[in-house]
Parts: sequence; C-alpha cells; structure tokens
Amino acid sequence: MSEKAKIAPMGWNSWDCYGAAVTEDIVRQNAKFMAENLKQYGWEYVVVDIQWYEPLATSHMYHPFTDLCMDEYSRLIPAPNRFPSSADGKGFGPLAEYVHSLGLKFGIHIMRGIPRQAVHQNAKILGTDKTAREVAKTASICVWNSDMYGVDPHREGARAYYDSIFKLYASWGVDFIKCDDIAREMPQCEEELVMLSEALKNCGREMVLSISPGPAPLDKAELFKQTCNMWRITDDFWDKWELLYDMFQRAEKWCTHTGAGHWPDADMLPVGPINQVYGKENWTKFTEDEQVTMLTLWSIFRSPLMIGGEMTGFDDFTMKLLTNEDILKMHRNARHSHQIFRRVVGNAEYIVWMAVSAEGGNYLAVFNAGEEDGTLALDLAELEICRGIQVKELWSGEEGSAESVLSVPVRKHSAKAFFFA
Repeated sequence: MSEKAKIAPMGWNSWDCYGAAVTEDIVRQNAKFMAENLKQYGWEYVVVDIQWYEPLATSHMYHPFTDLCMDEYSRLIPAPNRFPSSADGKGFGPLAEYVHSLGLKFGIHIMRGIPRQAVHQNAKILGTDKTAREVAKTASICVWNSDMYGVDPHREGARAYYDSIFKLYASWGVDFIKCDDIAREMPQCEEELVMLSEALKNCGREMVLSISPGPAPLDKAELFKQTCNMWRITDDFWDKWELLYDMFQRAEKWCTHTGAGHWPDADMLPVGPINQVYGKENWTKFTEDEQVTMLTLWSIFRSPLMIGGEMTGFDDFTMKLLTNEDILKMHRNARHSHQIFRRVVGNAEYIVWMAVSAEGGNYLAVFNAGEEDGTLALDLAELEICRGIQVKELWSGEEGSAESVLSVPVRKHSAKAFFFA
C-alpha cells in the first residue's frame, strides 16, 4: 500500500473502452496523449485492466478456463502477442519504462488468488517448497471469472506466493495495483486481503492498492483504511443516469471516510468514446449536464478520478470537463465534505453538498437530480457563509459578491459548484 496517495489518484484505466482486450499500442497511445494534454492538470496513472495474460481476449467477455500466460512459479505474465515488449521474460518492464519516461505512473489489474491453471498443474511457488495446489482455497472462486482460486492464508506457502507476485510487479516498475474480486467479498476474504496488503507493503516499491468490485461493506471501512488506498463503493459504474443518481446516497454514506491515503472509490468516469472494441460510434450516453454532475460529485466527495474513455478521441467538451482547474482544485482541497440537504420541489430534486478548503474558504455544490429545470434559493446565513464575501461559480468562471440569498438556477441532471473566498 502506498504512503504517497495523499490526494485521491487521477488517471486512465483501459476497462471501459477495451475490456479484457487492450493491447500495448493502445496503452502507449493513451499514455502519450495523457502526457501531452492532461499531465499538467494532475492526471498521472495509466492502468492496464483485466486479463493482460490472456492471449485470445477480444472484448469485455471472458473465455472460461482458457490457457493463460504464466511463468514456472505460478505467476501470470503478459501475453506477448498483445504486449510484444514483454517477450523473453521482460514482463511489463519495458511498457512501465515507457510510461515513466513520459513522467507518468504505470498500473495493472490483478485478480485475487492464484491461477487455477497453476493449481491444476501443481506448479511451483517461488520462495517455498509448497506448490500451488497446497496453498489454494479451491472453494473460494470468483463467480464472474474463471481464472483464479483463492489463497488460504493459513497454509504454509500462501504468503510466499503473494510475496513472489508483488516482487515481480516491483521489478517491472508497477506503481498501481487494482486487485479485483475482493472488496465486496467480506468477511470471507478479509484475511486474504490483510495478507495481500502486507506482501505489497514489503515488496520494496511504493504502489497504490485499489480493490474492487463494490459495493464494499460500510462496516469494513476501518479495515480498508488499514489495508488499501482505494476501495470501490459500487459495482461497475456505466453511463446510465440511474447509476449516477444512486451514487448520491453512496457518497453520503462514505464521505466521512475520505482522507489522505484512503479513498472510497465511486469508480471510473465513462466519458468520451467508450466500448471501443465494439466500434468508434460508442460515445458515452451521459448528457453533457450529467457529466458535469458526475465530475462535480466525484470532486467534492474526493473520489479517485479514473478516465474510462479512449483519450485520443476526446472532443472539446470532454477536454474542458477534465481540465477545469477550479474543479480539480476542489478535488484536491475539499475537506470535511458532506451533504447538507436533499429536497424535492415539484419535479426538481436539489442535493446540496459543502466542504471547507484546505487553503481557506468554502466549497458548495448544488445538484438538480430531478426531471425539470429549477432555481434554488439558498440562505447563506443558514449555511454559515458570510454575506459580502467573494464567490465564484467553478464551471462558468462567473464571479461576484455573495448576498444574503444565493439564487442558483440548475438544469435537470446538472450541477453548479461554488467557491466562497
């Protein structure tokens, strides 16, 4: 677990666009785009998602019990037909080196456990005379992917397996690990999470640890803070309004657990062109207003920000959405973020969040989650904000002096964000 994730991580992940089928050239083109266009705004992680070790992957769908690329010590390695620079035992080292040369950080997705393929072959484990079959917990399986068995923390050799994979990732230069099939698997996988986290901490390289999928159980918040940097509070988040609407109550429940080094994760941002493996016409189905709502909520809540779209295909709106310096400053500086109220007026539904800024001042976000446009009148005295101070709306850049009542027009499914100096 990284001690350096003092602000919520920002980056790109290949899942939304490419599922299990991402290739090295795609990763390189997105890393180059990020370095040239987004790095200056704080975007820095480039993460290869699931099944980089599967030679035949072509979509978001998995091939059950297919042959995987694996070394002699039960450790999965990149498929060289998809990641050519990994050939001859180089692993992700050359790709990580390229990403680092751009001033960015490199991450990979892993599944909890040990490959079923290794267990069936009774393969060796580095650092122990125990084998894959002897450490596997064969009753512990992922219901949506057939690649792995769980690892039994009580068996000799189990820790050696996790030590060996993280030392391999450290040798490749990995900065970010997204571990799947674990966040919501509590309490049955709690001991495996602790063992995995300890192995990562002792691998000799700082890495952010992100765990998925959600919804992670709220009563395990303190465990997550002690073992990882990010944990998913939702199942996969896609470009559907009902999923965005649902995120307000999730964020309200989790907001007290955000803080330096530990971040409840609202999942990726499905913006721009997504589902590229199915064709370039698959643009996000979120409206522009809904994307503003998403970025505003994620930022005041301080969720990690992980782009899901193919960055080289972004339009002008998407670039402005992701490079709004005032919104990203709120993402860095908001503290004690919380919902003030949720109020239905006719067919409008107003949700108001507040936070203090680490640099002084206050943030205020006003959302309209209803089905008609409306205007919300906010009494600044009730919000304990002094009248007469300077106020700036962060999306439009409009500035003025705050009066006793702040009148906020908000379109349906949209949001406004304010900073009070």
